[in-house]
Formats: sequence, structure tokens, C-alpha cells
Amino acid sequence: VEEELQEQEFLDRCFQEMLEEEEQDWFIPARDLPQGMAQLQQQLHGLAVGDGSDDILSKSNLNPDAKEFVPGVKY
Repeated sequence: VEEELQEQEFLDRCFQEMLEEEEQDWFIPARDLPQGMAQLQQQLHGLAVGDGSDDILSKSNLNPDAKEFVPGVKY
């Protein structure tokens, strides 16, 4: 029983070391980026994508039924 407990403790330590090594390899912006970069990242998260897209679509004169453009292919 004592040997099983020692083996389990050894496995637990190995598993914990493996997790710690993995954590070091992970990219964590708050930890790994310089302070200015972290602020820039926060600003980027605050930006909205697609604002005003309804206006662009309503003014478009593109043909929705046209074939898809493929560079180098002549129709």
C-alpha cells in the first residue's frame, strides 16, 4: 500500500511539473506583452467591426448574380 501511495505521489508530481511547463509555453498577453502592447490590445478589443455596413450595401451597384471573381480566369 505504501508503495502505491509513493507511486501515486510521484505521478502527481510529474503531472504537476508537466502542467507548469505547458503554462510557461502558453502565450498570455497580460503576462507576455509589454505594458503598452496590453493597452493597445484593449483598445483593439473595443473597436467595432462593420459599423455603417448597411449604408454601403444600400448604395452598392454591384450585381449580386455575377460570377465570383477568380484572378487569372477570363470569362
